[in-house]
Amino acid sequence: MIEFDLEVNAIGLHCPLPLLRLKKALSEIEAGEIIKLTATDPAAHLDIGVYSEQSGHPLLKFLKQDSGEQIFYIEKKAS
Repeated sequence: MIEFDLEVNAIGLHCPLPLLRLKKALSEIEAGEIIKLTATDPAAHLDIGVYSEQSGHPLLKFLKQDSGEQIFYIEKKAS
């Protein structure tokens, strides 16, 4: 498993709230640190994936659990 610096729980939240929680968390950490985001919104993987590509914050790993939980590890890019 990947070590992370900040965990964000977006379980039960629907679009766009998981993405908004991610953006807020990214503003709270330093470049090179990693966020673990857990979400249950079925579209979260699309939103987070597109945001990662457009913002340049690398999506290090994506896991989808049988329970419907999606786990993302996102690294904050250097400014």
